[in-house]
Amino acid sequence: MRFDEFGLCAELLRAVAEEGYTEPTPVQSQSIPPILRGQDIMAGAQTGTGKTAAFTLPMLEKLKQHANASVSPARHPVRALIITPTRELAAQVFESIRTYGKYIPLRSACVFGGVNIDPQIAELRAGVEILVATPGRLLDHVHQRTVNLGQVEILVLDEADRMLDMGFMPDIKRILALLPARRQSLMFSATFPEDIKRLAAQMLKDPVRIQVAPSNAVTDLVTHCAFKVDVRHKRDFLERLIRDRDMRQVLVFTRTKISATRLARELLRDGYPCAALHSDRTQQERMRALADFKDGKLQLLVATDIAARGLDIEQLPHVINYELPHDPQDYIHRIGRTGRAGQPGEAISLVARDEEESLASIERLLKARITISSAPDAGRPGRHGTPDRESGRPTRRAPSVRESGRSERRARPARETEQGTPAVRQTEQGAPAARETEHLALPERDSAWRPDERPAALVNKPGTSSGSARKSKREIPALFLPPVVEKQGG
Repeated sequence: MRFDEFGLCAELLRAVAEEGYTEPTPVQSQSIPPILRGQDIMAGAQTGTGKTAAFTLPMLEKLKQHANASVSPARHPVRALIITPTRELAAQVFESIRTYGKYIPLRSACVFGGVNIDPQIAELRAGVEILVATPGRLLDHVHQRTVNLGQVEILVLDEADRMLDMGFMPDIKRILALLPARRQSLMFSATFPEDIKRLAAQMLKDPVRIQVAPSNAVTDLVTHCAFKVDVRHKRDFLERLIRDRDMRQVLVFTRTKISATRLARELLRDGYPCAALHSDRTQQERMRALADFKDGKLQLLVATDIAARGLDIEQLPHVINYELPHDPQDYIHRIGRTGRAGQPGEAISLVARDEEESLASIERLLKARITISSAPDAGRPGRHGTPDRESGRPTRRAPSVRESGRSERRARPARETEQGTPAVRQTEQGAPAARETEHLALPERDSAWRPDERPAALVNKPGTSSGSARKSKREIPALFLPPVVEKQGG
Protein backbone atom coordinates (compact mmCIF):
# COMPACT_ATOMS: atom_id res chain seq x y z
CA MET A 1 0.00 0.00 0.00
CA ARG A 2 0.84 3.68 -0.27
CA PHE A 3 -0.04 6.47 2.13
CA ASP A 4 -2.39 8.03 -0.38
CA GLU A 5 -4.51 4.85 -0.28
CA PHE A 6 -5.52 5.34 3.38
CA GLY A 7 -7.80 8.28 2.68
CA LEU A 8 -5.64 10.77 4.59
CA CYS A 9 -6.15 14.47 3.92
CA ALA A 10 -3.91 16.42 1.55
CA GLU A 11 -2.22 18.27 4.43
CA LEU A 12 -1.03 15.02 6.02
CA LEU A 13 0.08 13.50 2.71
CA ARG A 14 2.08 16.63 1.98
CA ALA A 15 3.85 16.44 5.35
CA VAL A 16 4.57 12.73 4.91
CA ALA A 17 5.97 13.31 1.40
CA GLU A 18 8.23 16.08 2.70
CA GLU A 19 9.73 13.60 5.13
CA GLY A 20 10.55 11.31 2.21
CA TYR A 21 8.09 8.51 3.01
CA THR A 22 5.96 6.87 0.31
CA GLU A 23 5.24 3.34 1.56
CA PRO A 24 3.98 2.57 5.07
CA THR A 25 5.66 0.05 7.36
CA PRO A 26 3.77 -3.12 8.34
CA VAL A 27 2.58 -1.70 11.65
CA GLN A 28 1.33 1.41 9.85
CA SER A 29 -0.47 -0.61 7.20
CA GLN A 30 -2.26 -2.67 9.84
CA SER A 31 -2.96 0.12 12.35
CA ILE A 32 -4.05 3.16 10.33
CA PRO A 33 -7.26 1.71 8.76
CA PRO A 34 -8.86 0.45 12.03
CA ILE A 35 -7.88 3.63 13.88
CA LEU A 36 -9.58 5.70 11.18
CA ARG A 37 -12.67 3.52 11.62
CA GLY A 38 -12.71 4.36 15.33
CA GLN A 39 -11.71 0.91 16.62
CA ASP A 40 -9.49 0.23 19.63
CA ILE A 41 -6.21 -1.54 18.86
CA MET A 42 -3.74 -3.62 20.82
CA ALA A 43 -0.52 -3.57 18.81
CA GLY A 44 2.63 -5.54 19.49
CA ALA A 45 5.50 -3.68 17.85
CA GLN A 46 9.16 -3.23 18.61
CA THR A 47 10.73 0.21 18.59
CA GLY A 48 11.98 1.30 15.20
CA THR A 49 8.99 -0.16 13.32
CA GLY A 50 7.28 3.18 12.67
CA LYS A 51 4.63 2.81 15.36
CA THR A 52 4.64 6.52 16.26
CA ALA A 53 3.38 7.47 12.80
CA ALA A 54 0.99 4.51 12.99
CA PHE A 55 -1.11 6.32 15.59
CA THR A 56 -0.08 9.95 14.90
CA LEU A 57 -1.34 10.10 11.30
CA PRO A 58 -4.87 8.68 11.84
CA MET A 59 -5.19 10.64 15.10
CA LEU A 60 -4.45 13.92 13.30
CA GLU A 61 -6.86 12.96 10.52
CA LYS A 62 -9.71 12.37 12.99
CA LEU A 63 -9.05 15.50 15.08
CA LYS A 64 -8.80 17.68 11.97
CA GLN A 65 -12.52 17.21 11.33
CA HIS A 66 -13.39 19.55 14.21
CA ALA A 67 -10.31 21.80 14.28
CA ASN A 68 -10.95 25.53 14.69
CA ALA A 69 -8.93 28.74 14.67
CA SER A 70 -10.56 30.28 17.73
CA VAL A 71 -8.24 32.00 20.21
CA SER A 72 -10.43 31.02 23.15
CA PRO A 73 -8.81 28.34 25.35
CA ALA A 74 -12.26 26.87 25.93
CA ARG A 75 -12.44 26.03 22.21
CA HIS A 76 -9.24 23.98 22.48
CA PRO A 77 -9.81 21.24 25.09
CA VAL A 78 -7.56 18.20 25.32
CA ARG A 79 -9.03 15.81 22.75
CA ALA A 80 -6.10 13.37 22.38
CA LEU A 81 -3.83 12.15 25.18
CA ILE A 82 -0.60 10.24 24.51
CA ILE A 83 1.11 8.76 27.58
CA THR A 84 4.75 7.66 27.35
CA PRO A 85 7.06 6.18 30.00
CA THR A 86 10.08 8.47 29.51
CA ARG A 87 10.80 12.11 28.83
CA GLU A 88 12.86 11.29 25.77
CA LEU A 89 10.06 9.28 24.19
CA ALA A 90 7.54 12.01 25.02
CA ALA A 91 9.71 14.62 23.31
CA GLN A 92 10.10 12.46 20.21
CA VAL A 93 6.39 11.69 19.93
CA PHE A 94 5.67 15.40 20.30
CA GLU A 95 8.15 16.19 17.54
CA SER A 96 6.42 13.68 15.25
CA ILE A 97 3.07 15.33 15.93
CA ARG A 98 4.51 18.73 15.05
CA THR A 99 6.17 17.32 11.91
CA TYR A 100 3.12 15.55 10.50
CA GLY A 101 0.58 18.10 11.74
CA LYS A 102 2.34 21.28 10.63
CA TYR A 103 -0.35 22.06 8.04
CA ILE A 104 -3.28 21.32 10.36
CA PRO A 105 -4.54 23.99 12.83
CA LEU A 106 -4.31 21.87 15.97
CA ARG A 107 -2.53 22.91 19.14
CA SER A 108 -0.26 20.42 20.88
CA ALA A 109 1.89 20.38 24.00
CA CYS A 110 4.33 18.08 25.78
CA VAL A 111 4.66 17.87 29.56
CA PHE A 112 7.17 15.85 31.56
CA GLY A 113 9.08 16.12 34.79
CA GLY A 114 12.59 17.36 35.42
CA VAL A 115 11.87 20.86 34.05
CA ASN A 116 10.09 23.97 35.30
CA ILE A 117 6.33 23.39 35.43
CA ASP A 118 5.34 27.06 35.02
CA PRO A 119 5.77 27.29 31.21
CA GLN A 120 3.76 24.07 30.89
CA ILE A 121 0.97 25.55 33.00
CA ALA A 122 0.83 28.64 30.80
CA GLU A 123 0.72 26.52 27.65
CA LEU A 124 -2.06 24.28 28.96
CA ARG A 125 -4.16 27.21 30.11
CA ALA A 126 -3.96 28.64 26.58
CA GLY A 127 -5.66 25.48 25.33
CA VAL A 128 -4.27 22.40 23.53
CA GLU A 129 -6.03 19.61 21.63
CA ILE A 130 -3.17 17.09 21.69
CA LEU A 131 -1.23 16.43 24.89
CA VAL A 132 1.84 14.20 25.17
CA ALA A 133 2.77 13.45 28.77
CA THR A 134 4.62 11.23 31.19
CA PRO A 135 2.37 9.84 33.97
CA GLY A 136 3.89 11.63 36.95
CA ARG A 137 3.91 15.12 35.50
CA LEU A 138 0.42 14.66 34.05
CA LEU A 139 -0.93 13.88 37.52
CA ASP A 140 0.91 16.95 38.85
CA HIS A 141 -1.09 19.07 36.41
CA VAL A 142 -4.28 17.28 37.33
CA HIS A 143 -3.71 18.03 41.01
CA GLN A 144 -3.01 21.69 40.20
CA ARG A 145 -6.13 21.81 38.04
CA THR A 146 -4.21 23.06 35.03
CA VAL A 147 -5.49 20.29 32.76
CA ASN A 148 -8.96 18.82 32.24
CA LEU A 149 -9.18 15.31 30.77
CA GLY A 150 -12.95 15.19 30.63
CA GLN A 151 -13.16 15.68 26.85
CA VAL A 152 -10.47 13.22 25.69
CA GLU A 153 -11.59 11.41 22.55
CA ILE A 154 -8.44 9.36 21.83
CA LEU A 155 -6.08 7.78 24.36
CA VAL A 156 -2.72 6.34 23.31
CA LEU A 157 -0.64 4.28 25.72
CA ASP A 158 2.81 3.93 24.17
CA GLU A 159 5.35 1.34 25.36
CA ALA A 160 2.92 -0.10 27.89
CA ASP A 161 5.32 -2.81 29.03
CA ARG A 162 7.90 -0.17 29.88
CA MET A 163 5.25 1.56 32.01
CA LEU A 164 4.92 -1.68 33.93
CA ASP A 165 8.69 -2.05 34.34
CA MET A 166 9.00 1.49 35.69
CA GLY A 167 6.19 1.07 38.21
CA PHE A 168 3.72 3.43 36.53
CA MET A 169 0.71 1.11 36.61
CA PRO A 170 -0.91 2.81 39.67
CA ASP A 171 -0.54 6.19 37.97
CA ILE A 172 -1.99 4.84 34.72
CA LYS A 173 -5.03 3.52 36.54
CA ARG A 174 -5.58 6.90 38.22
CA ILE A 175 -5.40 8.60 34.82
CA LEU A 176 -7.84 6.13 33.26
CA ALA A 177 -10.35 6.94 36.00
CA LEU A 178 -10.28 10.61 34.89
CA LEU A 179 -11.09 9.90 31.24
CA PRO A 180 -14.50 9.65 29.60
CA ALA A 181 -15.83 6.13 29.27
CA ARG A 182 -16.66 6.75 25.61
CA ARG A 183 -13.31 7.15 23.91
CA GLN A 184 -11.01 5.37 21.47
CA SER A 185 -8.03 3.67 23.14
CA LEU A 186 -4.83 2.51 21.47
CA MET A 187 -2.18 0.42 23.20
CA PHE A 188 1.29 -0.20 21.83
CA SER A 189 3.72 -2.54 23.56
CA ALA A 190 6.77 -4.56 22.60
CA THR A 191 5.71 -7.41 24.88
CA PHE A 192 2.48 -8.41 26.62
CA PRO A 193 3.07 -9.83 30.10
CA GLU A 194 0.04 -10.79 32.17
CA ASP A 195 -0.27 -7.41 33.91
CA ILE A 196 -0.40 -5.64 30.54
CA LYS A 197 -3.04 -8.07 29.28
CA ARG A 198 -5.18 -7.30 32.33
CA LEU A 199 -4.74 -3.57 31.74
CA ALA A 200 -5.71 -4.02 28.08
CA ALA A 201 -8.87 -5.85 29.12
CA GLN A 202 -9.73 -2.91 31.35
CA MET A 203 -9.09 -0.04 28.92
CA LEU A 204 -9.81 -1.53 25.45
CA LYS A 205 -13.16 -2.47 23.93
CA ASP A 206 -13.13 -5.27 21.35
CA PRO A 207 -9.63 -4.30 20.20
CA VAL A 208 -8.11 -5.17 16.86
CA ARG A 209 -5.01 -7.23 17.68
CA ILE A 210 -1.91 -6.42 15.66
CA GLN A 211 1.44 -8.21 15.86
CA VAL A 212 4.00 -7.08 13.32
CA ALA A 213 6.88 -9.12 14.72
CA PRO A 214 7.09 -12.15 17.00
CA SER A 215 7.59 -11.38 20.66
CA ASN A 216 11.29 -11.05 21.53
CA ALA A 217 12.20 -10.93 17.83
CA VAL A 218 14.98 -8.67 16.61
CA THR A 219 15.48 -7.27 13.17
CA ASP A 220 17.55 -9.27 10.72
CA LEU A 221 19.47 -6.09 9.91
CA VAL A 222 21.37 -6.31 13.21
CA THR A 223 24.45 -8.52 13.49
CA HIS A 224 25.40 -9.81 16.95
CA CYS A 225 28.83 -10.64 18.29
CA ALA A 226 30.54 -10.84 21.68
CA PHE A 227 34.06 -10.76 23.07
CA LYS A 228 35.34 -12.38 26.24
CA VAL A 229 37.07 -9.55 28.09
CA ASP A 230 38.37 -9.45 31.64
CA VAL A 231 36.51 -6.76 33.55
CA ARG A 232 39.80 -4.96 34.28
CA HIS A 233 40.56 -4.64 30.58
CA LYS A 234 37.15 -3.66 29.24
CA ARG A 235 37.84 0.03 28.78
CA ASP A 236 41.16 -0.52 27.01
CA PHE A 237 39.51 -3.03 24.69
CA LEU A 238 36.54 -0.72 24.09
CA GLU A 239 38.86 2.10 23.01
CA ARG A 240 40.86 -0.18 20.73
CA LEU A 241 37.66 -1.54 19.21
CA ILE A 242 36.37 1.96 18.47
CA ARG A 243 39.70 3.10 17.08
CA ASP A 244 40.54 0.03 15.00
CA ARG A 245 37.07 -0.11 13.40
CA ASP A 246 36.92 3.67 13.01
CA MET A 247 33.53 3.90 14.72
CA ARG A 248 32.17 7.42 14.42
CA GLN A 249 28.89 7.10 16.35
CA VAL A 250 28.56 4.57 19.16
CA LEU A 251 25.91 4.09 21.85
CA VAL A 252 27.50 2.33 24.84
CA PHE A 253 25.35 0.73 27.55
CA THR A 254 26.24 0.16 31.21
CA ARG A 255 24.19 -1.31 34.03
CA THR A 256 24.37 1.55 36.52
CA LYS A 257 24.52 5.32 36.64
CA ILE A 258 27.84 5.23 38.46
CA SER A 259 29.35 3.01 35.76
CA ALA A 260 28.07 5.32 33.02
CA THR A 261 29.48 8.40 34.72
CA ARG A 262 32.90 6.88 35.36
CA LEU A 263 33.23 5.38 31.90
CA ALA A 264 32.22 8.66 30.24
CA ARG A 265 34.72 10.53 32.42
CA GLU A 266 37.56 8.16 31.45
CA LEU A 267 36.71 8.16 27.74
CA LEU A 268 36.51 11.94 27.72
CA ARG A 269 39.88 12.16 29.46
CA ASP A 270 41.35 9.81 26.85
CA GLY A 271 40.33 12.11 24.04
CA TYR A 272 36.94 10.78 22.88
CA PRO A 273 34.05 13.28 22.58
CA CYS A 274 31.63 11.68 24.99
CA ALA A 275 28.68 12.26 27.33
CA ALA A 276 26.79 10.26 29.93
CA LEU A 277 23.02 9.81 29.78
CA HIS A 278 21.11 8.61 32.83
CA SER A 279 18.33 9.62 35.20
CA ASP A 280 20.52 11.67 37.55
CA ARG A 281 21.22 14.20 34.82
CA THR A 282 18.88 17.14 34.47
CA GLN A 283 16.44 17.10 31.60
CA GLN A 284 18.32 19.94 29.89
CA GLU A 285 21.59 18.00 30.14
CA ARG A 286 19.99 14.85 28.75
CA MET A 287 18.38 16.67 25.83
CA ARG A 288 21.60 18.51 25.00
CA ALA A 289 23.70 15.33 25.14
CA LEU A 290 21.25 13.47 22.90
CA ALA A 291 21.05 16.37 20.43
CA ASP A 292 24.84 16.64 20.21
CA PHE A 293 25.12 12.88 19.69
CA LYS A 294 22.58 12.98 16.87
CA ASP A 295 24.37 15.94 15.28
CA GLY A 296 27.73 14.15 15.34
CA LYS A 297 29.31 16.49 17.90
CA LEU A 298 29.75 13.52 20.23
CA GLN A 299 31.34 10.27 19.12
CA LEU A 300 30.17 8.26 22.12
CA LEU A 301 27.08 8.31 24.30
CA VAL A 302 27.32 6.20 27.46
CA ALA A 303 23.85 5.36 28.73
CA THR A 304 21.96 3.25 31.20
CA ASP A 305 18.82 1.37 30.21
CA ILE A 306 16.81 4.57 30.51
CA ALA A 307 18.01 5.19 26.94
CA ALA A 308 17.19 1.70 25.71
CA ARG A 309 13.64 2.67 24.75
CA GLY A 310 12.26 5.62 22.94
CA LEU A 311 15.49 7.00 21.49
CA ASP A 312 15.12 7.54 17.77
CA ILE A 313 18.59 7.95 16.27
CA GLU A 314 18.68 7.66 12.51
CA GLN A 315 21.28 5.33 11.04
CA LEU A 316 22.99 4.51 14.33
CA PRO A 317 25.55 1.91 13.20
CA HIS A 318 26.88 0.56 16.51
CA VAL A 319 25.55 -0.40 19.93
CA ILE A 320 28.06 -1.77 22.45
CA ASN A 321 27.01 -3.53 25.64
CA TYR A 322 29.91 -2.56 27.90
CA GLU A 323 28.06 -4.43 30.64
CA LEU A 324 25.32 -6.96 29.88
CA PRO A 325 21.90 -6.14 31.35
CA HIS A 326 20.50 -8.08 34.29
CA ASP A 327 17.22 -8.63 32.44
CA PRO A 328 17.65 -10.34 29.03
CA GLN A 329 14.62 -8.40 27.74
CA ASP A 330 16.63 -5.18 28.13
CA TYR A 331 19.10 -6.54 25.57
CA ILE A 332 16.30 -6.48 23.00
CA HIS A 333 15.51 -2.86 23.76
CA ARG A 334 19.16 -1.82 23.80
CA ILE A 335 19.98 -3.19 20.38
CA GLY A 336 16.67 -1.84 19.08
CA ARG A 337 18.47 1.50 18.78
CA THR A 338 20.37 0.20 15.73
CA GLY A 339 19.20 -1.55 12.57
CA ARG A 340 16.33 0.91 12.12
CA ALA A 341 14.60 2.31 9.04
CA GLY A 342 16.15 -0.32 6.78
CA GLN A 343 19.73 0.49 7.81
CA PRO A 344 22.13 -2.24 9.00
CA GLY A 345 23.48 -2.21 12.54
CA GLU A 346 25.94 -4.00 14.77
CA ALA A 347 25.45 -5.08 18.40
CA ILE A 348 28.68 -5.88 20.25
CA SER A 349 28.84 -7.23 23.80
CA LEU A 350 31.88 -7.26 26.10
CA VAL A 351 31.42 -10.29 28.33
CA ALA A 352 33.33 -10.78 31.58
CA ARG A 353 33.51 -14.14 33.29
CA ASP A 354 30.65 -13.34 35.69
CA GLU A 355 28.44 -12.28 32.77
CA GLU A 356 28.54 -15.56 30.85
CA GLU A 357 25.26 -16.73 32.39
CA SER A 358 23.64 -13.43 31.37
CA LEU A 359 24.77 -14.05 27.81
CA ALA A 360 23.28 -17.55 27.91
CA SER A 361 19.96 -16.09 29.11
CA ILE A 362 19.99 -13.63 26.20
CA GLU A 363 20.64 -16.46 23.74
CA ARG A 364 17.71 -18.42 25.19
CA LEU A 365 15.46 -15.40 24.77
CA LEU A 366 16.61 -14.82 21.19
CA LYS A 367 16.57 -18.55 20.45
CA ALA A 368 19.86 -18.05 18.66
CA ARG A 369 23.55 -18.32 19.39
CA ILE A 370 25.74 -15.24 19.56
CA THR A 371 29.26 -15.68 18.20
CA ILE A 372 31.74 -15.08 21.03
CA SER A 373 35.48 -14.60 20.59
CA SER A 374 38.38 -14.06 22.93
CA ALA A 375 39.51 -10.45 22.89
CA PRO A 376 43.06 -10.29 21.45
CA ASP A 377 45.53 -8.49 23.72
CA ALA A 378 42.65 -6.96 25.62
CA GLY A 379 44.85 -5.92 28.52
CA ARG A 380 47.54 -4.17 26.51
CA PRO A 381 47.45 -0.55 25.42
CA GLY A 382 46.84 0.03 21.73
CA ARG A 383 49.87 -0.09 19.46
CA HIS A 384 49.14 3.39 18.16
CA GLY A 385 48.00 4.90 21.46
CA THR A 386 44.78 6.87 21.87
CA PRO A 387 44.02 9.35 19.07
CA ASP A 388 43.96 13.00 20.05
CA ARG A 389 40.50 14.39 19.42
CA GLU A 390 41.78 17.69 17.97
CA SER A 391 44.55 16.58 15.62
CA GLY A 392 43.76 12.91 15.14
CA ARG A 393 47.37 12.07 16.07
CA PRO A 394 48.08 9.32 18.59
CA THR A 395 48.86 10.39 22.11
CA ARG A 396 49.51 8.63 25.38
CA ARG A 397 46.57 7.90 27.59
CA ALA A 398 46.24 10.35 30.44
CA PRO A 399 47.04 8.75 33.82
CA SER A 400 44.16 7.98 36.12
CA VAL A 401 43.72 9.76 39.43
CA ARG A 402 45.37 6.84 41.22
CA GLU A 403 48.26 6.82 38.78
CA SER A 404 48.83 10.57 38.84
CA GLY A 405 50.56 10.57 42.21
CA ARG A 406 52.93 7.65 41.64
CA SER A 407 55.67 9.57 39.91
CA GLU A 408 56.17 13.33 39.80
CA ARG A 409 58.70 12.79 37.02
CA ARG A 410 56.03 11.50 34.61
CA ALA A 411 55.09 14.03 31.94
CA ARG A 412 51.68 15.48 32.57
CA PRO A 413 49.12 15.25 29.76
CA ALA A 414 48.24 18.50 28.06
CA ARG A 415 44.58 18.10 28.85
CA GLU A 416 44.92 18.12 32.63
CA THR A 417 45.65 20.99 35.01
CA GLU A 418 48.40 20.84 37.58
CA GLN A 419 45.85 19.64 40.10
CA GLY A 420 44.90 16.66 37.93
CA THR A 421 41.31 17.60 37.10
CA PRO A 422 39.97 17.68 33.56
CA ALA A 423 40.57 21.23 32.35
CA VAL A 424 39.34 23.49 29.62
CA ARG A 425 41.68 23.77 26.64
CA GLN A 426 43.93 26.80 26.55
CA THR A 427 44.24 28.91 23.43
CA GLU A 428 47.61 30.23 22.31
CA GLN A 429 46.83 33.50 24.09
CA GLY A 430 46.08 31.62 27.30
CA ALA A 431 42.33 32.20 27.31
CA PRO A 432 40.18 29.19 28.04
CA ALA A 433 38.47 27.64 25.05
CA ALA A 434 35.12 25.89 25.10
CA ARG A 435 34.71 23.60 28.08
CA GLU A 436 35.37 20.04 26.95
CA THR A 437 33.65 18.38 29.86
CA GLU A 438 30.39 20.29 29.70
CA HIS A 439 28.41 17.10 29.04
CA LEU A 440 29.93 15.05 31.84
CA ALA A 441 27.49 14.08 34.56
CA LEU A 442 28.58 13.99 38.18
CA PRO A 443 28.63 10.79 40.23
CA GLU A 444 25.73 9.99 42.51
CA ARG A 445 25.89 10.93 46.15
CA ASP A 446 26.34 7.58 47.76
CA SER A 447 28.88 5.59 49.68
CA ALA A 448 30.26 3.99 46.54
CA TRP A 449 32.25 7.17 45.81
CA ARG A 450 35.49 6.51 47.68
CA PRO A 451 37.93 9.28 48.67
CA ASP A 452 40.80 7.70 46.76
CA GLU A 453 38.77 8.06 43.55
CA ARG A 454 38.23 11.79 43.89
CA PRO A 455 40.13 14.09 41.51
CA ALA A 456 43.50 15.02 42.96
CA ALA A 457 42.48 18.67 43.13
CA LEU A 458 40.15 17.80 45.99
CA VAL A 459 42.77 16.00 48.06
CA ASN A 460 44.81 18.38 50.22
CA LYS A 461 48.51 18.26 49.41
CA PRO A 462 50.99 18.17 52.29
CA GLY A 463 51.53 21.61 53.68
CA THR A 464 48.28 23.12 52.49
CA SER A 465 45.68 24.42 54.87
CA SER A 466 42.01 23.60 54.77
CA GLY A 467 41.39 27.24 53.91
CA SER A 468 43.58 27.05 50.82
CA ALA A 469 41.89 23.81 49.86
CA ARG A 470 38.52 25.49 50.06
CA LYS A 471 39.81 28.36 47.99
CA SER A 472 41.02 25.97 45.29
CA LYS A 473 37.60 24.35 45.19
CA ARG A 474 35.93 27.69 44.52
CA GLU A 475 38.26 28.29 41.59
CA ILE A 476 37.29 25.01 39.91
CA PRO A 477 34.02 25.08 37.94
CA ALA A 478 31.33 23.44 40.01
CA LEU A 479 30.54 21.03 37.15
CA PHE A 480 33.85 19.23 37.71
CA LEU A 481 33.39 18.67 41.44
CA PRO A 482 31.93 15.39 42.71
CA PRO A 483 30.06 15.63 46.00
CA VAL A 484 32.45 15.70 48.95
CA VAL A 485 31.53 15.40 52.60
CA GLU A 486 34.14 17.30 54.62
CA LYS A 487 34.99 16.05 58.09
CA GLN A 488 34.37 18.47 60.92
CA GLY A 489 36.78 19.34 63.66
CA GLY A 490 40.12 18.61 61.95
